[in-house]
Amino acid sequence: MKNFTLIADKGYLPTKWLLDLFNSCNITLDTSMRNNQKQYKKQAYVFRKSRKRIETLFSQLCDQFMIRRNYVKSFDGFKTRILSKIAALTVIQYLNYFVLKRNLNNIKINLP
Repeated sequence: MKNFTLIADKGYLPTKWLLDLFNSCNITLDTSMRNNQKQYKKQAYVFRKSRKRIETLFSQLCDQFMIRRNYVKSFDGFKTRILSKIAALTVIQYLNYFVLKRNLNNIKINLP
C-alpha cells in the first residue's frame, strides 16, 4: 500500500482518533501551523504552493462566479448550476494558459 499525504487547512486541528485512522490507512495529515502555535514549523514549499492554488481557485469560484448563490428548487438544478460555473472557470483558464499565453489565474481580464 502506498503512502499518501492529505493537505489540510490551518483552521483544521486534527483529533487523536482521526490521526489513528490516517495512520492505519498510511495517510499522513499535513496541516500548516499557525504562527502562534508551539513547535511552529514551516510547511514544505510544494504544499504551500498547492494550498495557495486551491485557495485562489475557491476564492475565484466564490467571488467571480458566485458559487454560493444558488436559488435552486431541485438537486438536478443545483448540480447543473455548479457544473456550469466550474466548466466556465475551466474554459477561461484553458484559454488564458494555452491560447492567450497568460497567467492561469487572470480570470477578470477580458478575452480578446
